[in-house]
Amino acid sequence: MAKPSAPVNAAVNAACMKRVRRIAAAHAHHPLPLRAGGPLMARRGHRPSSGGTAQRPRFWGRHAVAAALANPERVVRKMWLTREAAAQLDVPATMQVTYADAADLGKLVPADAPHQGAIAEVEPLEDMWLADLLAQGKEDTRPLIVLDQVTDPHNVGAILRSAAAFDALGIVTQDRHAPPESGTVARAASGALETVPWIRVVNLARALEEIAEAGFWRIGLTGHAEKTLAETMGSQRVCIVLGAEGEGMRQNTEAHCDELARLPISDKVESLNVSNAAAVALYAAAARG
Repeated sequence: MAKPSAPVNAAVNAACMKRVRRIAAAHAHHPLPLRAGGPLMARRGHRPSSGGTAQRPRFWGRHAVAAALANPERVVRKMWLTREAAAQLDVPATMQVTYADAADLGKLVPADAPHQGAIAEVEPLEDMWLADLLAQGKEDTRPLIVLDQVTDPHNVGAILRSAAAFDALGIVTQDRHAPPESGTVARAASGALETVPWIRVVNLARALEEIAEAGFWRIGLTGHAEKTLAETMGSQRVCIVLGAEGEGMRQNTEAHCDELARLPISDKVESLNVSNAAAVALYAAAARG
């Protein structure tokens, strides 16, 4: 894949920082409640191991690392860099940095991970409540994405990237059936993990009820629907619900959608990858004008 040009990277970084400032400003007016996790909130971060000791995620790749450094809500604990990568990143003078060659850095991440000479150990982002996200989007028409048991970190990362590209309000996943923050998610998201709100909920059906109460028209994407997505969207605020590849949405999730819709793909393929379907659906929502 060809690398983005400098103007494209600059535009992406500017958009990321604009989104970070928007989220930070919204939090200033809607502070997160100081209470234990309830049914509609859970931690976004890395899960404790079986021994009970939490591991910090490690991000790799210059774009993911640069976005983490630029996010005021992200705590970066330490970094491993090549000299070449360090020259291209805005690394704080107080940051703990270990310099090494690319081969040695490769031992710190999964095999064949494209680290590009940059690895960062980070703290998971703080919890965010679904109610706070819905309050932030109360005055606009941005779409919302809900994922029903989409567990592949590459797919979730790619959906985050599409959500950033089409300015979605955020994504909502079920806590126990979604990947944690990780280098794989951050790499696939290409910086969007730092700018797109990601809400993890315990009960997806209850979350969909709360989303409906906030004025969203819930559209579940499935190949067996009679109507196309364009025929079901109208002009109202939409929440697009997608299920895992193969299994699709669970029956209870479909029951909590207002309508079911399909993408108008040809009969040459059976279905699209869930991240591709999310990108097409987000584009269709954005193109309504």
